Amino acid sequence: MTAPAPARERDATESAPALSPTVRQTARRAVPWIVLAAIAVVIALFGILLTGGRAGEGTPVDSANAAPAGAEAVAQVLKAHGVTVSPVTTLADATAAAADDATVLVYDPQGNLSSTGYRSLAADGRTIVLVEPGFAALRAVASDVTAAGAPRGAVSAGCDVSAAERAERIDPRSTPNTEEHIHPGTFRVAGDGVSCFTDADGRTSLVRTTFDDSTLYLLGSAAVLTNDGVEREGNAALALNLLGGHPTLVWYLPSVDDRPVTGPPDIAALTPGWVTPVMLLLVVVFIAAAIWRGRRFGPLVVENLPVVVRAGETREGRARLYQRSSARLRAADALRVGTVGRLSAIVGLPAAATTVEVADAVAALLRADRMRVRDILVDRIPATDHDLLRLSDDLAELERAAADAVSPTAPPPTSPPDSGPTGRMSE
Repeated sequence: MTAPAPARERDATESAPALSPTVRQTARRAVPWIVLAAIAVVIALFGILLTGGRAGEGTPVDSANAAPAGAEAVAQVLKAHGVTVSPVTTLADATAAAADDATVLVYDPQGNLSSTGYRSLAADGRTIVLVEPGFAALRAVASDVTAAGAPRGAVSAGCDVSAAERAERIDPRSTPNTEEHIHPGTFRVAGDGVSCFTDADGRTSLVRTTFDDSTLYLLGSAAVLTNDGVEREGNAALALNLLGGHPTLVWYLPSVDDRPVTGPPDIAALTPGWVTPVMLLLVVVFIAAAIWRGRRFGPLVVENLPVVVRAGETREGRARLYQRSSARLRAADALRVGTVGRLSAIVGLPAAATTVEVADAVAALLRADRMRVRDILVDRIPATDHDLLRLSDDLAELERAAADAVSPTAPPPTSPPDSGPTGRMSE
């Protein structure tokens, strides 16, 4: 007894395979992410090995850096004595912070500040402390002072500058912890500048001079300010007295924003302001479209479609395609293939018989002109739609004549051998 339809459907549903991903499939999909995570970990470990674990040393001579090369200790002591310390990284912020009576510390090992920037800092008679100035900085602010190499040991003040007298003796050399970040130097003075902490070779570590009516101090070694060197000799006394002479200390570390603009403007300066937001929006739209159209819908499901297409509809559809593309020869070949197959069956030839053999057999059966039959089945090429219709009629007429010739009730042909089965054939 056949089970009812609902029971059959329920059984088929229960026996259908589950489409939920298995543990193996989930693990296989996670393999690329696991590989990427492993590569990221390896790259991170390799970077740590290359840097020796020194990624947290921060910016040298920074007032907020507690590393050995930083200067947080000096900044904290100055704040405890009532000095307002203002760390800045741009010239605009430095000039704004030093609007009142202030001392400006400048540490620019990369040479980001130009001579125009130094003149802006020297306005209003401020005190400027230039730490480890380079060649360009010395040429801009003190052309009579030249670099003289690294210091060799501790030196005494030997001058009447109050900050140097209170320090008495300093050690401007770098320590093993800071020698990769700071590069102490000394000076030789050829003008009216006051030299302090001069060694036996005439090289000095501190110079006091003037620049645009402002007092300028040239400090050759940043080790006097760093956390790892400030406690040696009288380094702390020199740092505190040199930087704490005014109520405000502007701790200025120039950045790349202070570099002068040279050369033609770049593409960003030439394009309108709305171009960048539009480009970003297009990128977001592209990514969203890629995710939307590129997502996977799961495995394909095979279904038997209950669709029946009639042969006549297929034939008409192909005919319309041939007509639209003017493929007359292809349509003629399709008609000839069908006619030749049916004619070979009528005259009793095998399916492997050639078209020429079929044409000769049909001509013999109909006692018609052999070349005329070959022209219909092989040689004629329709040039227009009218020619194609005429060829179709001739093929149908030829097939009908052959079928009538082998019919048991058909009378024997009485036409001459060179005439066709119909009037059209003998034209």
